Amino acid sequence: MTFPSFLPEAPRLRLRDPLAAFLGSATDGVLEYRYEDAVRLAGHSCPAVAGAYLMISHGLDYLYDEELPERGGIDVFMRDGREHGTTGVLASIATLLTGAAAETGFQGIGPAHRFARRGLLSFEAPIEGVLALRRRDSGAGVVIDIDTGHVPHDPEMAGLMPRAVAGRADPAEQARFAALWQDRVRRILIDHADDPKLVHLYDWEVSDD
Repeated sequence: MTFPSFLPEAPRLRLRDPLAAFLGSATDGVLEYRYEDAVRLAGHSCPAVAGAYLMISHGLDYLYDEELPERGGIDVFMRDGREHGTTGVLASIATLLTGAAAETGFQGIGPAHRFARRGLLSFEAPIEGVLALRRRDSGAGVVIDIDTGHVPHDPEMAGLMPRAVAGRADPAEQARFAALWQDRVRRILIDHADDPKLVHLYDWEVSDD
């Protein structure tokens, strides 16, 4: 398996998962995620996958500061419905990194449903950003938005993309399209990883009403 060469340079995310600790799945329950994990899950690398990876990473840093984020201790709220645009893809990355799942998630262990993940991910939330995260222990929340237009496609894509999308690109054009596509992902993930003009974070006073 050969990924684009820049993928290992993308930010990594370390968390502690109490369920992993309980079951002995990882030493002290500490897990490290890389962008490659998101690519394996989604089956592809694109601005939406890269953006979701960055949004969740920055959101967890915002909520936990110097602490290790607690996987399974976070509610995730998606602004749009699950069938809208790339919402389903973004939600799958959120589940990978936070453990939060919708109705098909892990229901927990024992009568008390310890370590449950089911119902921690919801859609059509009344938020302004693309998604929001909330700590289940403190209630602290953050709304997260992204402007991928801040990192535009290479101008050459204006001619290449229609041909590639329509299946009319020759092998050289297809290869060039793929290279430029991944170059934009690289710029999002690495050149602009900490750019506040790309990922926007807003403190969220959460209300359950």
